[in-house]
Amino acid sequence: MPDETAAVAVHDLTVAYRDTPVLWDIDLTIPPGTLTAIIGPNGAGKSTFFNLISGAFAPSEGRIYFRGRDITGTPQHRFARLGIAKSFQITNVFPQLTALENVRFAIQCMSQRFNVWTPRGRYNEMTERAADLLDMVGLDQHRHRLAMNLAHGEQRALEIALALACDPTLLLLDEPTAGMSPEETTAMMDLITRLAAERTVILVEHKMKLVMGISNRLIVLHHGELLAEGTPDEVRANDEVRRVYLGQGDH
Repeated sequence: MPDETAAVAVHDLTVAYRDTPVLWDIDLTIPPGTLTAIIGPNGAGKSTFFNLISGAFAPSEGRIYFRGRDITGTPQHRFARLGIAKSFQITNVFPQLTALENVRFAIQCMSQRFNVWTPRGRYNEMTERAADLLDMVGLDQHRHRLAMNLAHGEQRALEIALALACDPTLLLLDEPTAGMSPEETTAMMDLITRLAAERTVILVEHKMKLVMGISNRLIVLHHGELLAEGTPDEVRANDEVRRVYLGQGDH
């Protein structure tokens, strides 16, 4: 029976392309309310694992559970309704809309009853909610700027605000600091830490010093297999992890 107390659990998870395994027999559980980072060398299977738990595609074998519910093969467009949201590695916003309009549109998409005849009061509620989300990610002062005119780090923060529109209990972040300056990276990590205080967060990130500093748990993959999992201190002390990954230096 699946663990209903787990935020995410995977059992015997395997993915193969043309009979070549990319992930092999992964079995792990992610507790709720944790900030978990998926790490490993290039080609370790991080992106594949992340795509599986975000619903981008189904495994060749094995099962994926979210809060005890089997979501294996569930269409990705249904994930938001389940309480799962993903922020992509490549910024995915509407450049010609303002930051406020971007987030309000995301909120509207989550409202099954929204249409052109929506009462003004409901529309105002959506606008207020959008403004609150922008404030949460540090973009309150930029709400009326076009998304295309925001700095790269600000666009990434905006995308996280879009992900938060469905009020997820699980937030998935794919390389959230990619392409950021040191200052933007620090601001993003501060934001992720604050968000993780209210929900489960799973991220893929290559900046080892950063994930070691903010994560509760680490999942280490190597050649498609689960090499280790545990707290940052436990992973640091693992000889195999030090040999295949940490010993290669910070990337």
